[in-house]
Amino acid sequence: MYRAVTLKVLRAGLDPLEEERIGRLMESTRVALEERAGALRVLLDEVDVTEEIRTPEVTRAVSSVSSLRAVRQAMVREQRRMGEEGGIVLEGRDIGTVVFPDADLKFFLVASIGERARRRLLELRQRGVDADLEELEGELEERDRIDSTRSESPLQRADDAIEVDTSNLTIDQQVEMVLEIVQRKRGEGKRA
Repeated sequence: MYRAVTLKVLRAGLDPLEEERIGRLMESTRVALEERAGALRVLLDEVDVTEEIRTPEVTRAVSSVSSLRAVRQAMVREQRRMGEEGGIVLEGRDIGTVVFPDADLKFFLVASIGERARRRLLELRQRGVDADLEELEGELEERDRIDSTRSESPLQRADDAIEVDTSNLTIDQQVEMVLEIVQRKRGEGKRA
């Protein structure tokens, strides 16, 4: 969702730190998530931007845009709206601490910088985008630093979140591990 807003900011030719102008832009911005043919799609003002939000340009600007109070407030409202009916799984850097601090079950997924950069490189190459592994590592470290130190909704692990290190796990193994924990919590009588 924050990547979609960032894409709109870049397309509008705005500096990612122009909070007042971006705040006005948020008034006419609608970001939605929709399942189509078994895949999650990101809609920006009713247009599918799922592929466009993964460009290096968006990646470089997303931390700056997402740190803005007007952007965070608008996206938190949208995320809470999505969760009103329950039965939702959301991921993000402040979902368990700000958006849904009272969620029944929270996971905090981590992986080494090297592994995260490797995964990002593979994702970019699959889309035909050339990138440098060391540069990606630096970008990820900088994004983590910015997101962890921002004043509005900083990246942090919720006290009651279950940390899962995915560094050496395939996606299927990650899903299996999380589902096992959910099933165990259900057996303990906790809603999941």
